Amino acid sequence: MNKERISNVLTKLDGVDAVLVCDPIAIYYLCGKMLHAGERFLGLLLKRDKEPVLFLNILFPLKQIEGVKIVNYADGDDLCAMLSEYIKADEVLGIDKTMQARFLLPMQKYGLAKDYVDGSLAVDKTRAVKDEEELAYLRKSSQINDMAMARFKALIHEGVSEKEVADQTLAIYKELGAEGFSFPSIVAFGKNSADPHHMPDDTILKEGDAVLFDVGCTYKGYCSDMTRTFFYKHAPEGKRKEVYELVRKANEEATKKVKEGVRLCDIDKVARDIITDGGYGPYFTHRLGHFIGIEDHEYGDVSAAFKDLTEVNNVFSIEPGIYDPETLGCRIEDLVVVTKDSCEVLNSYPHDIEIIE
Repeated sequence: MNKERISNVLTKLDGVDAVLVCDPIAIYYLCGKMLHAGERFLGLLLKRDKEPVLFLNILFPLKQIEGVKIVNYADGDDLCAMLSEYIKADEVLGIDKTMQARFLLPMQKYGLAKDYVDGSLAVDKTRAVKDEEELAYLRKSSQINDMAMARFKALIHEGVSEKEVADQTLAIYKELGAEGFSFPSIVAFGKNSADPHHMPDDTILKEGDAVLFDVGCTYKGYCSDMTRTFFYKHAPEGKRKEVYELVRKANEEATKKVKEGVRLCDIDKVARDIITDGGYGPYFTHRLGHFIGIEDHEYGDVSAAFKDLTEVNNVFSIEPGIYDPETLGCRIEDLVVVTKDSCEVLNSYPHDIEIIE
């Protein structure tokens, strides 16, 4: 187990006696073991000054995690009775946001705890501040993503379809040292680039098309995420060039705003104001960014609604976009690490307008 991470979670439990972590990814983060229990109950109980306890069905033969007590149970065992040996009826229990109602409702009926609250923020906020090992993996993942972007651009040629390009991206990632995707590659040609989450289809590339890649890979379990918008054969002119330059400016100016102690909503505002003042506000249809780590989308938004302050070693995306199907769909995305006085941009692939010949 990772004692420091568990300690950080416990210090964030305000008014809660214990927290039952059920998300397999959160358990992996805290214990270093990835467990998939399927429909069976899986939980890691954390209490101050107590040894962590992992409840695991006997079907999964995990014998030992250093510093963690493993309590096995079999199908048909009374789950609530088992938990009651470790959770007192007069305690306030933090419940994981992923816990299924079919487990929680019987616990409430049984009277397992005095009260039940959402305990996920203690884990989420701990995960939001990366340690040095995590930062090293995130840097490497983005470095691979930068190299891959150049390779992906070379897949573009006359007559190719979005799906044909997307189907080749995984092999390139693996050649470059990645384990796999952090999410399925988005490849969008022409008007499809105005759909922010377009899934590659049989659309064939045409001269003058925008070519949008939103791609990411994993390294040592940590995700990367980057978007670039290219142009096939012809440089953008008029409003298409205006849109591209607005998006680029929004990305770069918002990035300049990032440092410790800044409200995340204020970072979003920098980019949104630029795009709105340029006349395309209604076409910027999503938040500016999301936190990232073991998962490609983790707790934490760079959005108008998220007023938390940045902390050193938060890692999130800066990804403004304009999605006007009559003009251009364009997004430019980088990952940044918050530092005391500024930020470290994890992507080095340039923002300049690029023409694919």
